[in-house]
Amino acid sequence: LQLSHSGRYSCKGRVNVVFPLWKVSELVTVTVRRVPPSGVSLSMQPPRGQVALGDRLVLSCEVAMGTGPLSYSWHREGSGAPLGTGPHLELRHIGDNDSGQYRCRVSNGDSVAESDSLNVTVL
Repeated sequence: LQLSHSGRYSCKGRVNVVFPLWKVSELVTVTVRRVPPSGVSLSMQPPRGQVALGDRLVLSCEVAMGTGPLSYSWHREGSGAPLGTGPHLELRHIGDNDSGQYRCRVSNGDSVAESDSLNVTVL
């Protein structure tokens, strides 16, 4: 089902086989809407929120419900611009300034949902 399937529909059927008589139903309006994103959660590799200086960190954003297309943006507390887009954020060589609270924001064009914060500590 797509947004473009919204519209007015009717059906037409033959009532009598011997003397073909066609009947048309009343019009029915069908409106297709996007399901707002919800249940946004984060996970990370390595697990437990701790990563060694210089190592690789991958954050993943999962959406329990929502129809799209979905767009993702990554944010760290205190950082203005988004850190990335897409369901995964990869930091290849983690530094001291990468510690902090990370969030994922998901939008379907009509509404936005945000994950809880995930605390990342660089050791």
